[in-house]
Amino acid sequence: MFEGKLLPILASAAIAAAPAQNAWAGNVTINLGYAAAEGSSYSVLADKFEELAEEYSGGTIDVRVRCCGQLMGEDEAFKAMQLGTIDMHIITGNNISPHFPLMDAFVLPYIFEDKNHAYKVLEGEVGAGFSDQLHAATNVHLLTFGFVGDRDFYNARNPITKMEDMAGLKVRVPKNQVMIDTFAEFGAAPIPLPWADTPTALQTGTVEGADNGTSFIKSQKFYEIMPHFTVLEHFSYFSPLFASDRIMNKLDGTQRDAVLRAARDAGLYQKEEMGSRVAGIRAFLTGEGGMQTAEFERSGFLAAGQRVQDRYAAEKGDDFKTLLAAIRAAAD
Repeated sequence: MFEGKLLPILASAAIAAAPAQNAWAGNVTINLGYAAAEGSSYSVLADKFEELAEEYSGGTIDVRVRCCGQLMGEDEAFKAMQLGTIDMHIITGNNISPHFPLMDAFVLPYIFEDKNHAYKVLEGEVGAGFSDQLHAATNVHLLTFGFVGDRDFYNARNPITKMEDMAGLKVRVPKNQVMIDTFAEFGAAPIPLPWADTPTALQTGTVEGADNGTSFIKSQKFYEIMPHFTVLEHFSYFSPLFASDRIMNKLDGTQRDAVLRAARDAGLYQKEEMGSRVAGIRAFLTGEGGMQTAEFERSGFLAAGQRVQDRYAAEKGDDFKTLLAAIRAAAD
């Protein structure tokens, strides 16, 4: 539930794991992975966290960033943190849903009215309560939500000027039921694929289109193979930094404080840095990148998104309904 007084995310994470922490941890090495390419929003968060954790800990923590799926893919990383086989990983929110279904409330299409609404939810009591629930259920720490972006759409078949232009389009989607249902509601033919298989599927024509955070379309160079670009903004996304209980329990009190502070500050840095880049990246994609864009009628997409929201609100349990109500209420 999200009622009553809730501790801030970082403080509650620290308290939850405090009984197991070591009094004298010594030097600690943290391996931090992410599956995206260097230059993506993931790298902005990871690199800043590395810098700050080492600085705030006085050099007793050594963060080693592993990009591009070197540790493992996103689909496997959350479970690995539960098992304690990896330390930290950045994972897009929709890929958490199979492990913690409440995440789907944030995945719903057009769930946030704007960025102010999104950050009010995630950086406030709702986000704190969600993080507490996630840790209680999974033993994985959500250290920061970081930057909230939009998933932009691209395809190789035709310009998107209205929802009917999606009809039958083979669209790659993550293995997330909300996203599958949303594209089906748009009239497309969603094909669930893991991230690792996506570039090949786009190149070979197995799928005709997909969506990603704006920076990923550039960092993955999808503009080289996908001619049509649409600022659909149908899904918001965030890619939290997660940590296993095992690595958090290796830290002494000073190191724990350093990690939590570094995660908070790195998330704020990523928020500001990526927020300032989005317009420029979109300009690159439709300029030097060669992608074509067109004016489109959004009303059909908004109506379809509302139908998906309402269906999930009716079908899910009380915890989901409570979270969804809290997200909606924060827009007032």
